[in-house]
Amino acid sequence: MEEELWRWIWLGAAVVFGLGEIFTAGFFLLPFAAGAAVAAILAFLDVDPVIQGIVFLVFSVLALIALRRFADRGTGPQHPVGANRFVGETALVTEPIERYGSQGRVRMGTEVWRATTDGALIEPGREVRVVDVRGTRLVVQPLDQAASEGAAEQEDR
Repeated sequence: MEEELWRWIWLGAAVVFGLGEIFTAGFFLLPFAAGAAVAAILAFLDVDPVIQGIVFLVFSVLALIALRRFADRGTGPQHPVGANRFVGETALVTEPIERYGSQGRVRMGTEVWRATTDGALIEPGREVRVVDVRGTRLVVQPLDQAASEGAAEQEDR
């Protein structure tokens, strides 16, 4: 009677772990559901309950390690999307850019963008670096100013 009980315990554990995985994130319960399913198969084959427990633990740990390696592959660096992808890029000023709310414009590649600055007036023909995006405007700084601020930040560290 005891061996038949283990069949249903392992099967129930596999179902509970499987349902738990559906309602939680992170692929943490899935290896235990698989381990319980393997142990249930062994229970239906009348394998000793101690061996079932050992196989459950070993299979679950190995599946957890394998699944973690697989899941960690997708956590690489996130690439900016939308207009934020332009932060750090350089552009050429085509219309004067004044501080706060001007109608200045810059050209990046084949696109023309409205631009603003937090600094002094930037004349047409100067190269600038995009430091932020506010709404539909690029916030820019002259290249020489952006370079000197980057050097100052490194000195502070």
